[in-house]
Amino acid sequence: MTKNSKSIHGLPAKSYTDQQFWEIECNTVLADGWLFVGFVHEFLKPGDAIPISIAGKPILLIKNNKDEITAFHNVCSHRCLKLVNERKNVGKIIQCPYHSWAYDLEGKLKASPHFGGTNQHTPKGFNKLDHGLKPIRIHIWYDWIFININGKAKKFEEYAKPLIKKFKDINLKKIKKVATLDFGKIQSNWKFLIENFIEPYHVQFVHSTTTKQPLKDHYTIVDGICLGSGVDVKEENKDSNTLSVSSRYLSLFPNFIIGSYFPNQIGVYLNVPISPGLTTQKRIIYITEGKTMSEQEIDLQKKIWWSVHKEDHEICERLQEGRSSPASKKGGLLSPHWEKSIQAFQKLILNATMRNYKKMKGKKNVQRNK
Repeated sequence: MTKNSKSIHGLPAKSYTDQQFWEIECNTVLADGWLFVGFVHEFLKPGDAIPISIAGKPILLIKNNKDEITAFHNVCSHRCLKLVNERKNVGKIIQCPYHSWAYDLEGKLKASPHFGGTNQHTPKGFNKLDHGLKPIRIHIWYDWIFININGKAKKFEEYAKPLIKKFKDINLKKIKKVATLDFGKIQSNWKFLIENFIEPYHVQFVHSTTTKQPLKDHYTIVDGICLGSGVDVKEENKDSNTLSVSSRYLSLFPNFIIGSYFPNQIGVYLNVPISPGLTTQKRIIYITEGKTMSEQEIDLQKKIWWSVHKEDHEICERLQEGRSSPASKKGGLLSPHWEKSIQAFQKLILNATMRNYKKMKGKKNVQRNK
């Protein structure tokens, strides 16, 4: 992001398209902090396992015999084969299909058949305790699962404090899931989906028929790594057939998105970065304590939100396509008023990546000149 006396430019196009930048991003932005990766309610019993590919890494989420959800690098300690290839219940053992090495639900290596020769399962000097699955730091915040890939982030409560304090008046222990919207693959860089969510500038233009939230009633929110926007809708603008309620659109850097829609609804979005131009997205709709929704009301909310998101997805995919143009090299322009949250988000990206990116590009140029 660049700034001069007249205009503010966004991130350069390569930040959304370049494979080299993506690899740096995976090892900085998506590895340094608390990355949102899943929902607790999807794990019903011990052995339930969900493999995910996020930040360029195969990761396994699994419920153990203590009813705890844990996270591991999803690779066998023998030849580093991806262990679990689909969502399923693995039973009591995670078994590698290649050479039948087996691990318990706590990740401990339990079997390495014939590793030292026929019927020699444990060669001399080989200690199974040293070769279990490699754990990943994990934190559960209500229904939401976060991991810290490099293990160096602050404690979650400290890291997420700017977001947590904004929900002090809502009992998140008592929220109830009522619907799931799975949007699958979106041909867009993950950052566009975050940026689109946290700025209010587009709402009355992109969502002119699906929302009634006048631009003049919106404001941006910048609080450390908690970024977003809010809107306070007047009574005369409310319409049950559109999104026309007072709302808070909040994010926790890098990829957690939560919306609060007064008086009774919360939406949480799982955005999974797959590659520079591909992201998957899922949304869970919750109702707050003491609130109810009929099946008809739930169906209406699903219909409204599906339409709103599809409008956003088209925009994000076209933003991605636009980054292939030489005209987008400098990143376009950012509003000094309505897109303050995007400016803050992009500064966080730059702080984490650009020093390493320049180093890598410099090394590449040196190698070319040899």
